[in-house]
Amino acid sequence: MISTKYSPNGEDRDYVDIQDHGLIGNLHTAAMISVDGSVESYCVPDFDSPSVFARILDKNKGGHFSVMPQIKCTTKQGYLPSSNVLQTKFLSNEGVVSVTDFLPRKKSGAGLKKVGHPLQNWLIRRVEVIRGSIPIRMECAPAFNYARDEHTMEIVDDDSISPLGGPQQKVVFRSKNLSMDLRYVIEHSLERQPPDHARKPIKECQMGFEELDLRQKGHLGLSAVANFNLHEGNVVTFILRDLPQSSSKGNPLKDNALLKEASSKEQEQEAVLRGASALRPRDDPLLTAELANELLEQTNDFWTSWINRSTYTGLWREAVHRSALALKLLTYEPTGAIVASPTFSLPEFIGGTRNWDYRASWIRDASFTLYALIRLGFTEEANAYMEFIYKRLEERNPDGSLQIMYTIHGGKDIPEYELDHFEGHKGSRPVRVGNGAADHLQLDIYGELMDCIYLSNKFGRPIGYDVWVSIREMIEYVIRNFKRPDLSIWEVRSAPQNFVYSKVMMWVAIDRGLRLADKRSFPCPRRNEWLQARDEIYEEIMARGWNKEKGFFGQSYEHLDVLDASLLVMPLVFFACPTEPRFLATLRQIMKSPEQGGLTANNLVFRYDTTKAQDGVGGEEGAFSLTTLWAVEALGRAGKYEPDLLNKAVAVFEDFLGFGNHCGLFSEEISAAGEGLGNAVQGFTHVTLISAAYNLSRTLGH
Repeated sequence: MISTKYSPNGEDRDYVDIQDHGLIGNLHTAAMISVDGSVESYCVPDFDSPSVFARILDKNKGGHFSVMPQIKCTTKQGYLPSSNVLQTKFLSNEGVVSVTDFLPRKKSGAGLKKVGHPLQNWLIRRVEVIRGSIPIRMECAPAFNYARDEHTMEIVDDDSISPLGGPQQKVVFRSKNLSMDLRYVIEHSLERQPPDHARKPIKECQMGFEELDLRQKGHLGLSAVANFNLHEGNVVTFILRDLPQSSSKGNPLKDNALLKEASSKEQEQEAVLRGASALRPRDDPLLTAELANELLEQTNDFWTSWINRSTYTGLWREAVHRSALALKLLTYEPTGAIVASPTFSLPEFIGGTRNWDYRASWIRDASFTLYALIRLGFTEEANAYMEFIYKRLEERNPDGSLQIMYTIHGGKDIPEYELDHFEGHKGSRPVRVGNGAADHLQLDIYGELMDCIYLSNKFGRPIGYDVWVSIREMIEYVIRNFKRPDLSIWEVRSAPQNFVYSKVMMWVAIDRGLRLADKRSFPCPRRNEWLQARDEIYEEIMARGWNKEKGFFGQSYEHLDVLDASLLVMPLVFFACPTEPRFLATLRQIMKSPEQGGLTANNLVFRYDTTKAQDGVGGEEGAFSLTTLWAVEALGRAGKYEPDLLNKAVAVFEDFLGFGNHCGLFSEEISAAGEGLGNAVQGFTHVTLISAAYNLSRTLGH
């Protein structure tokens, strides 16, 4: 939980650092919430949909939904225990207010179908004063379609609330392709205490919406604002949702005689309210405090019951479970895909150009993701993810090849373009949407995919003959192409090279195919050719990928003098044993400081030296979370035989955990000053954290 000073500064508010955000989600999309209570990133209805709020990429016109106490205070933010429900507290001498944020879910077995439910696209913000009295300002300033679409805003009577509390209004935003409304419900938490509890007098909360004009900042429509005072016991719950497609015909309770007659009988009132709500469309239920509290309870139960299924009992359990919860947040339930990150174009270096859209599913992530899910006992998620992978295999190209990434819906088309009107996070431009690397030739993906299939067959659901035939065709593609240069794991935008990492992973692809054929006795008519190709790749790596003069494996055959941390994966995929002298020499060189020709600073590992490597991108970047965790696992595996390396593995891992944010979440990179950089939250980082913790814990005897 982070503790930071907060001062209401209105129009002078600057960017909040990338790491100073929590994440909420509903297995369809996700929202980033800053430590000062603002929704900074939110795409509706799916992860890869256009943004409604993107203040993290443009502080003026990106769009935001903020709840701000109008006094100086200290903020603390963290998740409810074993949950993805986020709570931000504002503390001061005058009082304490908490903001609880979540996207609704129902506990398994509570009526939620696999593909959505009527309240799927609700963003709920529960504001409660725990002590004292606090003046609060709420601003809802959507910016539809990446702040490119104009919208209208009107404040109208709300016919979806109970008339017991009197009439109130809501805000309706309408744009070309998406319409939303913002409603609220007021309750008094002290009223829920037992009758014999010594109650304090409850002060009423008065509030209403007003227009807020931010068009001078670049907004393309009016926003909404509410200024109100909350007192101890007051709770206001805001609900922002897609405007229901079905429209109710007014409030059936408005002139209900039975309700008036039962006005003094609480049980009868509740019965009438339940009956009337049942008559409304399922996507537009009667909004009551009871409904809001029920959604919070169900959502929290969903997350806690899910993580309680984990079978992990090793060291660093809290960090592992938080990573598992983060990984679950990145799951797209309708297809089983796992998005690389729910954010786009957050910079790898402040002010730099390395800004990419990660809202897609990479084939490369497959084996590492599946390994993490299996090791934690989440076989249902592992099987769902494999179904997504197998469908991509079925849709392979005529030559047996695959695309390196797919949309979370399974599509191949991910065009990249720039949002020139966005200034980028802290001026980091360009802001990109889509990913031009989708059609890159990255031959390493076949190794990760085959490792994934091999693990799934071993620990999950065994594959059938039709899948095996697809696998044979894919491996034949690898054999025909393993001598080709490619753009490899780092998706360089320069000339293709013979990257050693890609060669290693193509060896893995053929090796796993051979193992699978043997274990399942599948027909493999070209077994001898497969064996020959696998051995040829191995010999070629040792002959052409090894820098004899400097004593380490180089990044590519063309650039043997460039050190590359991706090669830390060698013992993880069993290309080399962890005590292989050539690998140990490469590992030790990587763990040296940049001044000594290595890639490690402050126990954080960089991908490669950007001043030496020809990646065609330019600019600087931070240390990579992924390669740091691969270093932990490589050190740990080698540490079975060399104790000094095991101690180093523990030290690096413990240090790395300290670079997580206040919620235990990790971004793609870490700056020299220890700040999170790149897209956050990054799935690959959390997957490799789980793997590193599992294997290091096992090596230590736990």
